[in-house]
Amino acid sequence: MDYHLTYLSLGSNLGEREKQIGLALSLISEGIGMITLRSSLYETEPWGFQSEAKFLNMVVCVETLLEPDAVMQKILEIEEQCGRNRTGGGYVSRTIDIDILFYDDLIIRSENLIIPHPRLAERKFVLEPMNDLAPEMIHPVTGVSVRELLTNCMDENKVTKINSPSGNNG
Repeated sequence: MDYHLTYLSLGSNLGEREKQIGLALSLISEGIGMITLRSSLYETEPWGFQSEAKFLNMVVCVETLLEPDAVMQKILEIEEQCGRNRTGGGYVSRTIDIDILFYDDLIIRSENLIIPHPRLAERKFVLEPMNDLAPEMIHPVTGVSVRELLTNCMDENKVTKINSPSGNNG
């Protein structure tokens, strides 16, 4: 069996944000695979909607034996365990949000899953922590490095690096 590298973005702007992210990290380790790299934590403004509550965001690299659809299913279960209520109507505040950014260098376009994440290049709150982990990684659709995507990102929302989460070894 071969391990696959997947990069996951985590965000929280409801409740005890750092605890929510910590719980999600534990559940990712238990259900998806070994977290090999962790970005710093970033505090960010909401993207795509208005809210007074700022997000904490980070990116992790996970070694997994699961196929992409199974990773997505586990993410949905983890979000539910962390108290996420999916309303189905646009962007809203949430206890936890986990997105698959990359899975190896695969390009997947199915009804239930799009990899790489389709709005990755538009979101500084994803690109900043992704740049911590893999600045030279090439986006398989655009052919551009994460560093270049960040440099060219038009997102003007403020992204502030804060303390690394406890147990950070990345």
